Amino acid sequence: MSVDKKETMGFQSEAKQLLHLMIHSLYSNKEIFLRELVSNANDAIDKLRFESLADETIVPEGTDFGIRIDIDEESKTITVSDNGIGMSREEAVSNLGTIARSGTSQFLAALTGDQKKDSQLIGQFGVGFYSSFIIAQEVVVESRSAKLSPEEGVRWSSKGEAEFEVETIKREAIGTSVTLKLKADESEFADGWRLRGIIKKYADHVAVPITMKQVATEEDKVPEDEVVNTAKALWTRSRNDISDEEYSEFYKAVSHDFQDPMSWSHNKVEGKLDYTTLLYIPAKAPFDLWHRDSPRGLKLYVQRVFIMDEAEQFLPLYLRFLRGVVDSNDLPLNVSRELLQKDPSIDSMKSALTKRGLDMIEKLSSDDEKYQSFWDEFGQVLKEGPAEDFGNKDKIAKLLRFATTETGEEKQNQSLSKYIERMKPEQDKIFYVAAENYHTALNSPHLEVFNKNGIEVLLLHDRIDEWLVGQLNEYEGKPFQDVAKGELDLGNLDGEKDDKQKEENEKKLSGLISKVKDLLEDQVEEVRITTRLTDSPACLVVAEDDMGIQMRRVLESAGQALPETKRIFEINPTHPLVERLDQESDSDRFESLALVIFDQAKLAEGSQLDEPANYVSRLNELLLELAK
Repeated sequence: MSVDKKETMGFQSEAKQLLHLMIHSLYSNKEIFLRELVSNANDAIDKLRFESLADETIVPEGTDFGIRIDIDEESKTITVSDNGIGMSREEAVSNLGTIARSGTSQFLAALTGDQKKDSQLIGQFGVGFYSSFIIAQEVVVESRSAKLSPEEGVRWSSKGEAEFEVETIKREAIGTSVTLKLKADESEFADGWRLRGIIKKYADHVAVPITMKQVATEEDKVPEDEVVNTAKALWTRSRNDISDEEYSEFYKAVSHDFQDPMSWSHNKVEGKLDYTTLLYIPAKAPFDLWHRDSPRGLKLYVQRVFIMDEAEQFLPLYLRFLRGVVDSNDLPLNVSRELLQKDPSIDSMKSALTKRGLDMIEKLSSDDEKYQSFWDEFGQVLKEGPAEDFGNKDKIAKLLRFATTETGEEKQNQSLSKYIERMKPEQDKIFYVAAENYHTALNSPHLEVFNKNGIEVLLLHDRIDEWLVGQLNEYEGKPFQDVAKGELDLGNLDGEKDDKQKEENEKKLSGLISKVKDLLEDQVEEVRITTRLTDSPACLVVAEDDMGIQMRRVLESAGQALPETKRIFEINPTHPLVERLDQESDSDRFESLALVIFDQAKLAEGSQLDEPANYVSRLNELLLELAK
């Protein structure tokens, strides 16, 4: 009975919008509601088992952990019950009244309007419980925390609209019961055979028994209880006995994702250490992939007893997208996050799991289409690897993909090994250009001499790219070379290289170079003749030992103060604008034209102008002179 007045509370505004979308448009597979409720019940039991390691008194004597599903065909209700950790009144309000606490805004922003695509987003935002409202006109949750008395139970109820009700009740049993009052047109789910089929399909792997009343075959027969799932942890079974469908459904249960995984690897290790792992590569990245401090990691079990949900100690950060389970026979049952950090066996397991994860990715790379899907989702995270994991740097480098001047498309689909295969015989460096985006990189003036000589260049346009190549330094003995850095000497690769002509140009334009340097002395370190350009009048170059422009932008956007550095201004001696500049005798026109050429070099590399209005004014003056 109720021992406290009923309180009506409102969902947060974004949650109301999200709940409405889920009920009316997002779910195309209604039966998934049962998988989500069973998965939540199993998690609650796992958490109580873990808590009982420190305090065994919180589990009533004689407790057999399990999940029960009851059907009332007459009242059209389904009840899913567990004897897990349970909830207090405050926890019920927090957990059930605020949908996707950390991701509702991002979820709503990610919606496309396509029902199928939007339904796939749900698993990335942790809102599976609310699938109950797809088939239910009302959901009632009764719960009691294992740490509280019977008088401190809670009842939470909602019709999936703007509000929910919560009240304190007396509840003898610990754990949680979720009762769904079915909508009139969803009565098909108030059928024992129907629910049994759903459990076998989606929840057969759950390691605790799921009990239902037997379906009576005679009117006078009293139905008995029966276990309707295998009730054995999936990872403890032989790989030969597990179907692909079972592997996929287990992944969806442990990750709360709604899509099949891209790949998985199931392994048992015996020897100095004894443990089992089941790793998955998701098909889609979670919404918080770029939040490096977000909860992540594998489900940790010790001797089949659940220990923690997100044990991050077993994988490096750059593999944080992997999901799955690790079950060890060697760790103590009272292990904690602090003990995990000190246990020497963890380092050995982490090394092995890292190698296993990289092997999974390498196996995917043999299928170009599959690997492209993987790379589009997780490639930027994998690029963090060489800096974090020096021991596996070469292995990670083989898995990296880039866009290049030869691919003719924006996709990052070229490996460094393929690049080296296509290198010219005389080429001893891996050339790259870094820019804010693909098109700026592709159209960089620094590529002109490379395009003229048919030399392939990597087009780096992810924020992490310049930092990445700085960590790699080289690949298969070939050093990386920024085409916009230092003196450029292509040697025999430049079919039209003429040192004598360069010397003549430098001598001929020495006066021009001196005048331009005087004009730009506060903005550039040096003015010199270029060997990079064929079509553009000028470009800006970073000194050999200075930080690249892309890396500087990344650090400055992160709020890091950097010392000012001047760059090198290179001019093309054969370009008509440079020749016109050399012949200009009017000092004002000379200044205007020189500054326009300088600002154009900035714009071509994707930089912002300090005084864009002045650039426009100078350009307009020159255009008006031409129009006379």
